[in-house]
Amino acid sequence: MLDQGNNTELPAIPAKRYFTIGEVSDLCGVKPHVLRYWEQEFPALNPVKRRGNRRYYQRHDVLMIRQIRSLLYDEGFTITGARARLEGPQARMEASMSHQIVRQVRMELEEVLALLRR
Repeated sequence: MLDQGNNTELPAIPAKRYFTIGEVSDLCGVKPHVLRYWEQEFPALNPVKRRGNRRYYQRHDVLMIRQIRSLLYDEGFTITGARARLEGPQARMEASMSHQIVRQVRMELEEVLALLRR
């Protein structure tokens, strides 16, 4: 689901809990007004709003924005097509597979850590 596609030129996402709209703009190569527009078009993109309606994006939001960017700019999807791709049954299946892969990698890393502690 979170195919990095042609996002290799984008900077790495720092290990932070929240990102401002300016930081996300820099991390994703998209202007802030485009991010605000995408919030209206993609219901799953819903940053936390605090203090004077300021947006704070989390890591999963940044990953989703990068995926939206890839669908629109690299793969040539329309807004409607990208929304359907992200919300469709294939997206749910890919998310489930991704979750299983992450769980497996985590178990393997825990085993390696246990071996290293001996």
